[in-house]
Amino acid sequence: MAHPDNKIGVVVIGRNEGERLIACLTSLLKDSRAIVYVDSGSTDNSVTEAQKLGVEVVNLDLQQPFTAARARNAGFARLNALYPDLQYVQFVDGDCELFPNWLAEAFAFLESNNPVAIACGRRRERYPDQSIYNYQCDIEWNTPVGETKACGGDFLARKTAFAAVAGFRDSLIAGEEPELCLRLRKQGFKIWRLDADMTWHDAAILRFGQWWRRSVRTGYAFAEGAYLHGGRPERHWVAEAKRATIWGIILPEFIVLFLGLEPLFSLLLFMLYPLQWLRLSYKYRDNPKNYSYALLIVLSKLAEGWGIIKFVVNLVLNRRGRLIEYK
Repeated sequence: MAHPDNKIGVVVIGRNEGERLIACLTSLLKDSRAIVYVDSGSTDNSVTEAQKLGVEVVNLDLQQPFTAARARNAGFARLNALYPDLQYVQFVDGDCELFPNWLAEAFAFLESNNPVAIACGRRRERYPDQSIYNYQCDIEWNTPVGETKACGGDFLARKTAFAAVAGFRDSLIAGEEPELCLRLRKQGFKIWRLDADMTWHDAAILRFGQWWRRSVRTGYAFAEGAYLHGGRPERHWVAEAKRATIWGIILPEFIVLFLGLEPLFSLLLFMLYPLQWLRLSYKYRDNPKNYSYALLIVLSKLAEGWGIIKFVVNLVLNRRGRLIEYK
């Protein structure tokens, strides 16, 4: 089913994505000419290449901290100013390419399901075998089909619903999509994942340091999400923040504390990590890379714990968090 071009616009965000951005915009131009690219201070040729393709470009003000949330809101505002009659907006990250049939399928679904504010699909990692980190991302994207609580960075949104909750929370440096979805659900809207391919994603995480920073950002998002919406009934990211606090902060502190006082007890505490690794390896035994995948899950709690510490420090000092980049 084809979708009407005059009903759907696209907002793309990126920074120094290079060839990935060109591939992204090219895939979008097959379905829509109403495209706005928001650039967060690229030092490569991203802006020039977008303009060559005839895409409207918004350069974010360098004087304000960059966040994906702020970039998407700026893109939405510009798109709405240029094309006020649009009814739907597809948000896409600049390192993604849209599948050919996604917009038509998502459009048809939203047209037939008015309470649904956001439709998302399967984001697939383009090069999952390049690194265990890319492989982890590909598994992370594969969430259950049907009504859900949240989406990722790529999704088709009903414009009126997005505007009703004033879009993303600008200040969030991570976790802005689940937070948006939470506020939409509070207003009676629904979030739906379709059983359809949506985007190819190129994480390009080839080094441990990149993966570590990404995991730190995740921990920061858990802490901030729990701080903002940790009350009942949502308990938004409270469980995730607790796990990261226990495994990434409290347990390491006790291991160090007892190292000089009770070395044997310290060793026993340390052995909880390999035991957790074995438990998770068995849990994901059907995964061909279960041992390395389980190891990343264990190690990620240490990075997430550091992210929680960064959030708490910023909160105490009344300091705004700055973007944690991994590319």
